[in-house]
Amino acid sequence: MVLAPRLELRQGQALVMTPQLQQAIKLLQLSNLELAAYVDAEMERNPLLEKDDSGDDGPATADAESRDGDTTEVTGDSGDRDLDFGDGDRATDSLPEIDADMGNVYSGDGPGDAVERLQTPGEADSGWSSLRAGQGGGSGEDYDFESTLTRERTLGEHLVEQLSVAIADPVRRMIGLHLIDDVNEAGYFAGDTAQIADRLGIDEAVVLDTLEQMQGFEPSGVLARTLAECLAIQLAEKDRLDPAMQALLDNIDLLARRDMPALMRLCGVDREDLVDMIGEIRELNPKPGLAFGSVVVQPVVPDVFVREAADGGWLVELNSETLPRVLVNHQYYTTVTRGTRNADEKVYLSECFANANWLVKSLDQRAKTILKVAREIVRQQDGFLAYGVQHLKPLNLKTIAEAISMHESTVSRVTSNKYIATPRGTFELKYFFTSAIASSAGGDAHSAESVRHRIKDLIDNETPTAVLSDDRIVELLRDSGIEIARRTVAKYREALHIPSSVQRRREKCEAR
Repeated sequence: MVLAPRLELRQGQALVMTPQLQQAIKLLQLSNLELAAYVDAEMERNPLLEKDDSGDDGPATADAESRDGDTTEVTGDSGDRDLDFGDGDRATDSLPEIDADMGNVYSGDGPGDAVERLQTPGEADSGWSSLRAGQGGGSGEDYDFESTLTRERTLGEHLVEQLSVAIADPVRRMIGLHLIDDVNEAGYFAGDTAQIADRLGIDEAVVLDTLEQMQGFEPSGVLARTLAECLAIQLAEKDRLDPAMQALLDNIDLLARRDMPALMRLCGVDREDLVDMIGEIRELNPKPGLAFGSVVVQPVVPDVFVREAADGGWLVELNSETLPRVLVNHQYYTTVTRGTRNADEKVYLSECFANANWLVKSLDQRAKTILKVAREIVRQQDGFLAYGVQHLKPLNLKTIAEAISMHESTVSRVTSNKYIATPRGTFELKYFFTSAIASSAGGDAHSAESVRHRIKDLIDNETPTAVLSDDRIVELLRDSGIEIARRTVAKYREALHIPSSVQRRREKCEAR
């Protein structure tokens, strides 16, 4: 064979991940908040994109199935219930109005009277009259002074305020600021005094002394390093930190295990005194920092709504509020194209136009895919919606993917960070995908989530005289047709934060 350069023509197939395809895949796995941020960023980069503010009739990218109002009747797998899948534009029609009553910041008088009292009789009007008159067209009665409140004062701000009053030494104030920076939401000091001392170039003893001084700040128990220290600070302020109580705090792990005999021996008290001491500890606040404002947690906004139809089926609707309304401004594109002066400008506008059209199509495809996957999940889990968690079926991505003719990876992306609002609550779409536990009778397998719920029900209904061990729970589940190992029961019980049978028996006996 002669080795020489030559040209060959071959024909083959290959999947090429173009930037547009990568964008479409990326949009599938974004949550509604991430999608909104992504679209806003694209609108800043692309002058041809604009928001559709024409109305609330539905998103500009909604698919035809979501807009035309037709419903499809489908028979569920768990029975003969008809599932009606409706359009996404009626999603907000069934939502209840939320009335968040924030309360009045004033006791007794209204906001107008409070403003009125701020002006001294005879004082020249310095702007308060405009507030009383409802500046902006409203009346004084309509003016809401609460709307000017931005947020609650945080724990850090509260501690800094006390630091400026309690400590005059500028060096110790600097130490105090570093200590406050390491206070977590619960009010505990989560930092390292040695690192702070090394960072500031001072002796660690000074840092520890400052920390001890600041542990007297309000709320009581703040800046403690452990739970025992937090409770000790609060008891010391009440003059109740005697040697017996200190011994109880030093062995707080035994208290968590309800080991009363060991605690009575270590504290040197009888059972009655120990019960009184435990009662005092229960009145304390183990997380004093939570009384102050913190970062507001963003509530979950469902992407899909499921509600019962008049005929007993289920209506599956997209939440149009979470779908960005985006349009391509063709008129602006035509106008700007006429004024281009060179080839680079024409190429730039062509790319912007192509990217804008692709984004709109990708958003439209994303909405269709989410609705399609949600429909199939509702079809598969009809028993859960109708009868509860005990009827949750085992389900995996492959089952849904085969039913809707999609790839498992696509279904996985669609169900990530997406939520569905049902009559039984709001759940992440991945909640409905659970592993299967075999049936002892050889019938249909049971969902792991329904088995966990069954274990919790058995433990909740046990009596102090008949506390169920893990082995006994295995027997009861086997009698009801669920084949499960004892270690699996223990794993599910621990995941539900349920203590062992020994600890439960001890707690129930003490409560009697």
